[in-house]
Amino acid sequence: MIDLHTHTIWSDGELVPAELLRRAFVAGYRAIGMTDHVDASNMKGVISALVEASKVYSGRSEIVMIPGVELTHVHPELIPEMIVEARALGAGIVVVHGESLVEPVAPGTNRAAIAGGCDILAHPGLISREDADMAARNGVLLEISARKGHCLANGHVASMARKVGARMVLNTDAHSPGDLISRAQGERILAGAGLDEDEIGVVFSNSEAVVSRLGH
Repeated sequence: MIDLHTHTIWSDGELVPAELLRRAFVAGYRAIGMTDHVDASNMKGVISALVEASKVYSGRSEIVMIPGVELTHVHPELIPEMIVEARALGAGIVVVHGESLVEPVAPGTNRAAIAGGCDILAHPGLISREDADMAARNGVLLEISARKGHCLANGHVASMARKVGARMVLNTDAHSPGDLISRAQGERILAGAGLDEDEIGVVFSNSEAVVSRLGH
C-alpha cells in the first residue's frame, strides 16, 4: 500500500511523523506522503519540518517517507506560483485541496491546480470533463479518496478520468490512526467507485510510479 496524502501535527493531523511512519508500516504500507495543509502563512515552516524529518528517518524507518504539502483553500490565482515555491522549498509531492462536495472551496481551484501542474488534485468533487481532460494532458493525478465526505464524488471522478484517460490514485487523506487502510480496503473503495480489477491494478501502479520517480 502506498498513500500519498496524509496529515501530521504540522497541520490538523493527530500524529508526529515518527508515529505515523510506524503505524503505516504496521498497516502494511511501503511508502507514505506527509502532505500537511499549507497556505502562504506556514508553507516554509511545514516543508522545512517534514524535509528534516525525512532526512532523519531515511534508512532508519521500515517505510519510505515523502515530505509534501496540500495547498488548502488558497485563492486560485495564487495556486500556480505556490506550487512552484513548494517544490523549490523541497516538497516531494504537491497536492492541492480540490473542490470537494463537503467544503466551500473556491470555484476555479481545480483548474488552477491542474494548470499549475500539481502532482495530485485531491478529492476534486464534480470535476468537469474539460478539467479532467487538462489533467490527463498535464499529467496531474486525480484522487479517489478514502476519507468520509470527500469520497462522495469518487464515482464521478472515476467516470470523468476514464472518459479522458486521466490517471488516478487512491489516498486516505489520513488525519488519525484509524484513517489508515489496508490494500484490501483500498481495492473495495476503488471497486465502489466503479473500477474493474484491471483498472484497480493501474491505480496502485500509478502510486508506485510516483514513488519511483522520487528515487525510492
